[in-house]
Amino acid sequence: MPFFQRDDQLAPQGDRILAATRAEFPSLAPNQIAFTWLVYRPPIPVNTGGAISPQQFWQYSVGGYSYRGVELIYPASVVKLFYLVAVQEWLEQGMIAPSSELDRAIRDMIVDSSNDATGLVVDMLTGTTSGPELPIEPFETWKYQRNIVNRYFKSLGWEELDTINVNQKTWCDGPYGRERAFYGELMENRNLLTTEAVARLLHSIVGGVAVSGERSQFMMRLLHRSLNPTELAADPENQVTGFLGGGLPQTARLWSKAGLMSRVRHDAAYIELPDAPPYLLVVFTEGRDHSQNEAILPFISQQVAAAMMELGVRG
Repeated sequence: MPFFQRDDQLAPQGDRILAATRAEFPSLAPNQIAFTWLVYRPPIPVNTGGAISPQQFWQYSVGGYSYRGVELIYPASVVKLFYLVAVQEWLEQGMIAPSSELDRAIRDMIVDSSNDATGLVVDMLTGTTSGPELPIEPFETWKYQRNIVNRYFKSLGWEELDTINVNQKTWCDGPYGRERAFYGELMENRNLLTTEAVARLLHSIVGGVAVSGERSQFMMRLLHRSLNPTELAADPENQVTGFLGGGLPQTARLWSKAGLMSRVRHDAAYIELPDAPPYLLVVFTEGRDHSQNEAILPFISQQVAAAMMELGVRG
């Protein structure tokens, strides 16, 4: 059962926002954007700090809008959300031991989007390490271990996660040795996510039901982004400028995880505005030129925020 239902009030707004975006950025083809937008109208509970049980939380079907939300797209650093949840589950179950070094890596993976930190987290999750190519049998064992995160998310039984792939580290220069072999000759084993899969995972974190209420709150603290211009200027890689947070007023509150590489620019965000319902927005854009364009995601975010304020006024 889908965790959100198409909202007839949002549908024309979503269509209008996509049309306005394509008019503003004519080179952005219809198949170069994916967009999932959820709105938390009362009485749907959200950001409660885990005050309600998972059973109660999943009884609520949130209203939403999605365009190409089931298309598999290379997620870049948005995949780190999945590794964040997985490592919290492993810690909760005692599958790995807590340590100050792991804590540092988890923080840097999300707050700073460090690829080096992500590499350690993936190693800890899977019991594997990078290195030279392996003989056939040891490599088969290594590959099985590396797919443990995929098996965990499949075990949740969420239909949005049926097609995804989350078994690769994130790279600056790219994989070598056994890591490159694991990608496949045509890179067919690269990470792949959909905006709806990301939306459901972020929805569970915000709802306080990812792993546990306490761990969800810990993850929310890591995902919180400042919109203070002075703080943003001091951190050129702030995951706000050029992303969804770049289209928000300073009065907004933002929790997010961005993804950027030479061919994609993505963001996944939960946003609270004064006098409007809270909402969740996941936008993926593809194309070399668009990945370098810092205006597209803020434009979309500004359009959505305006629609949310109008929705708030109308009640």
